[in-house]
Amino acid sequence: MDEKIRDALQQAYVGEAKAVLKLKMYADKADEEGYKQIARLFRVIAFSEEIHGMRALRVLKEIKTTEENLAVSFESEKAVAEIAYDSFVKMAEQAGDKPALLHFSQSRDVEETHAKLYKQAMNHFMEERETVYHVCKVCGYVADGELPDECPVCGAKKDQFTTFDQ
Repeated sequence: MDEKIRDALQQAYVGEAKAVLKLKMYADKADEEGYKQIARLFRVIAFSEEIHGMRALRVLKEIKTTEENLAVSFESEKAVAEIAYDSFVKMAEQAGDKPALLHFSQSRDVEETHAKLYKQAMNHFMEERETVYHVCKVCGYVADGELPDECPVCGAKKDQFTTFDQ
């Protein structure tokens, strides 16, 4: 594939992924403010943008076998935690920006947990171990199996977790 086309597809994917997240948050805000139809519109367009992003990934041939996808995801989470977030934490510390520091340090800790979960899945790939996951809605921490009474990263109580059992 031509390198310029690859770059354009990558930019399209990143742009669509950002749009999806932002539109979902816009929809939540519209719901909070009582604008149900506008919230629905934001969600519909977010879904459409998600389709665009997935199509770009398909054209880029970024989706491989599950085993390969696990390995890529593990390496990505490890790099984000060890390289990107560590430098972001240092930057926020130097700037004295406490909200950014809290966000970056908690996100780094959660990314490390994601890497561990991917590694565990890779180690148990052939046996397809079944588990239930619980995700903290405050910081994104993922608990494997048992729902904690309190998030080990941000301290959120168990009612702040979403359970994924399917």
